[in-house]
Amino acid sequence: MGRLFEHPAAILFLILIVLLLFGAKRLPDVAKGVGQSLKIFKREVRDLTEDDDKPAPPAVPTVPPTAAAPPAPAAPATPPAPVAPAPTEQGSTDPRP
Repeated sequence: MGRLFEHPAAILFLILIVLLLFGAKRLPDVAKGVGQSLKIFKREVRDLTEDDDKPAPPAVPTVPPTAAAPPAPAAPATPPAPVAPAPTEQGSTDPRP
């Protein structure tokens, strides 16, 4: 693989193949996309190495508040009365015909 780039003809051949695959119009867009991807990759790698260098903050135990919660509202003493169905056109409350 090291001998691939020893001859200028091999480099020109690779450039020709890339031009044929992507076309002259899309080549700048492809190069821009690759450049942006490399930039993002380098930034993420740098952020990961910086995170490793920083010491972890001391763990502070969380204590729940000791204040009592307000009491729940009392339930009604008697259940609500059932609602009677409305009469139909024939005067009966039976929904069947």
